[in-house]
Amino acid sequence: MHRSTWITRAVIALSVLVLLTLWHIGAVLLDAQVLLPQPSTTAAALVSLVQQSPFSLNVLGTIGRALRSFLIIFLTGGILGILAGYEKHFHAFLTPLVVICKATPVMSVILLAFIWFSSGTVPVFSAFLMGFPVMFVQMEQGVHHISPRLQEMTVAYGFSPMRRLIHLVVPSLVPSIITGAKASLSMVWKVVIAAEVLTVPRYGVGSRMQLAQVHLDTAEVLAWTCIAVLLTALGDLLFIALLRIPALFVRKHRKEVQEVRP
Repeated sequence: MHRSTWITRAVIALSVLVLLTLWHIGAVLLDAQVLLPQPSTTAAALVSLVQQSPFSLNVLGTIGRALRSFLIIFLTGGILGILAGYEKHFHAFLTPLVVICKATPVMSVILLAFIWFSSGTVPVFSAFLMGFPVMFVQMEQGVHHISPRLQEMTVAYGFSPMRRLIHLVVPSLVPSIITGAKASLSMVWKVVIAAEVLTVPRYGVGSRMQLAQVHLDTAEVLAWTCIAVLLTALGDLLFIALLRIPALFVRKHRKEVQEVRP
């Protein structure tokens, strides 16, 4: 298993090296910094951005909008998805909204939101509309996959709605919660940054990308793009790390129980 992990990491490193090599070759062949700067030029631009004082404000601005949008998606999509899974009439009532959110192009949502809201609110609203159907559908389908026998058992033993929620619904929906949250979180980063590019709030990764593009500074655009990719990757890694915390507590509890036993 340990050797397999190292082989996987080596393959990933090789893949990154190949991509960087292709990037370098393309930049040399084009020989135009405006079209495609070399990786070294982009790396220098990235280092320069990190050293500037507004860098943290721009990154934190994007992170704040993404987290606010994700929290709204998680709560509303989760709660409404569970309700729609149990109540078919409520599902029918929300179907037009979900279909509209799924079918509407991202750019249309951003442009309309820019008419209705301030530039700082547009990314949050747009990301919510794009991510809500993902979380909603996952939770609704998760309810449909709850074991009917377990539900009958909770009724037979006289479980209250709260006990049924805690001991049956939530544990059964854990896979759907994880899948929906991870998929919507990945989408949130992309939509938030795209909305920032169009609306240009005072601070934000997308705002800096737009300003760099106006000045035809392709290296800076690519540098901010690398930062956006890193934010998405770090968000996924943090999400996975948070999922491991309950498992660590369970292992610790089992270890303590085994140590107490004679």
